[in-house]
Amino acid sequence: MGYFERALIAAIVIGAGAGFVGALVVLRRRTFFAQALTHGTYPGAVAAAALGVSVPLGAAAASVVLVAIMAGIARVRRQGAQVAAGIVLTGGFAAGAILQAMLPGLPVRAESLLVGSILTVSDGDIVLAASVAVVAVVAVAIFGKEIAFSTFDPRGYRAVGYREWPVELLVLALTAATVVSALPAVGAILAIALIAAPAAGARLVVPTYRGILFAAPVIGAASGVVGVLVSRAFAVAAGPSIALAATAFFLIALGISKVRAVPWNRASIPVETAEDARIA
Repeated sequence: MGYFERALIAAIVIGAGAGFVGALVVLRRRTFFAQALTHGTYPGAVAAAALGVSVPLGAAAASVVLVAIMAGIARVRRQGAQVAAGIVLTGGFAAGAILQAMLPGLPVRAESLLVGSILTVSDGDIVLAASVAVVAVVAVAIFGKEIAFSTFDPRGYRAVGYREWPVELLVLALTAATVVSALPAVGAILAIALIAAPAAGARLVVPTYRGILFAAPVIGAASGVVGVLVSRAFAVAAGPSIALAATAFFLIALGISKVRAVPWNRASIPVETAEDARIA
């Protein structure tokens, strides 16, 4: 298998997995957390590259620490999840930048950690992304009712005696795993585009929860493929191309939603206007 064919497969697998988990992230309003996680795993990726171990492994270790830190900060009085995510986003990314400056002889280029390099992904990276996607689908298949109940009616979910933290922890874990699996393709900065944009676009044009779970992976995979093809056609970086493709799909979905909102029904047109039009 050539590098380009491998890149296309990686784009489909990573885009679909990120879109599926992104649907949970967007519906539960955890996009800022996901963004903080993508930036906060940067020092773990730098440390892994310096030690000569797998970059996703270093990012995974960093994500575990970050989730614990955010959970701790969120429990502090007068603080919250948004404050915790903001601290982790800025602090984690700054720590990665300083660590990278202290280790100038990294075996990988800094930009590959930030924006990814899908043309150099390995079979192991694809297997990791596919495994994360399968685990996410299985988790939603098993706990789908609880996730939906907790997402759309959190007060009712707590009122009937359910604890919300297991579902929250499950979604956060899936988000962290998705961020880690997307790093080789789109890097620490652009992973949020594949997580948020396809799901946000699906939400604009699909009215049901299950429909969004089906549509978001399709948009994510399409974003990956289009980004790789554009990258090859115009000789530009694949990571930014994939992110821009995901953004373009979101804008298209936004346009479709706006068009749907326009009252095209003739019955809504005043009678005088219709008669004037016939006379004209």
